[in-house]
Amino acid sequence: MKILFLGDVMGRSGRRAITERLPQLRTDWGLDFVVVNGENATSGAGLSGAHARILLDAGADVVTLGDHAFDQKDMMTFIAQEPRVIRPINFSKAAPGVGARVFQDQRGRKILVAQVLGQVFMKRAFDDPFSAIDATLRQYPMGGQVQASLVDVHCEATSEKMAMGHFCDGRASVVVGTHTHVPTADAMILPRGTAYQTDAGMCGDYDSVIGMDKAEPLNRFITGMPKARFSPASEEATLSGLYIETDDKTGKACRVEMVRQGGRLAQAGP
Repeated sequence: MKILFLGDVMGRSGRRAITERLPQLRTDWGLDFVVVNGENATSGAGLSGAHARILLDAGADVVTLGDHAFDQKDMMTFIAQEPRVIRPINFSKAAPGVGARVFQDQRGRKILVAQVLGQVFMKRAFDDPFSAIDATLRQYPMGGQVQASLVDVHCEATSEKMAMGHFCDGRASVVVGTHTHVPTADAMILPRGTAYQTDAGMCGDYDSVIGMDKAEPLNRFITGMPKARFSPASEEATLSGLYIETDDKTGKACRVEMVRQGGRLAQAGP
């Protein structure tokens, strides 16, 4: 199975990169399944229902969220109506939606998509991510219930993301980090067959401070005082993510490549 994962979509620039580039990538690379993290797609803070539809219509099979899952209040109702949007599995038990679901590609092959929130350096304490994902992977083993599985690890600490990768090694096709918006140069296949990258980066304008227009973050770092609201940078976005090929019999990864398309980052991809 040919899978593409795209990192945190950041504001209008990121949405534009998805709508302009993803349809052609699906064709050119013969993609079977696409997962997009969209939690910053609406003004850099959460995802609205309208913007979720834009990402899905552009070719995303699933959209994952994150710690800003419900910053846009209409997502509370939208996620209950749209099964292709996934929030973190260890979010509040009162939250609508689900954190893991099995989908099918056009050939009928089943793929599990799950998202989990880390605990280290996050603003609020979430439930234990390791026990949460462990139960899910036990329920949907590769080579049995599903032909592939992807875990989006949304957290701050690189060590926690790496630990999750090794925890899931051999039980998930892909473990990929999101949240920090900076792509890491460590795409690899772990010893038991799981494709891994610590952070996929963002789909946003890299002439910025992690996707935000530079002026206000610089002001706050220099003066320690707020002057204005943060706003997403608006020039051409780089499409950042991870390309994976998996074996249908075992679900294990047989190829992984970083993806960089457009914008300011060096180009890379299959």
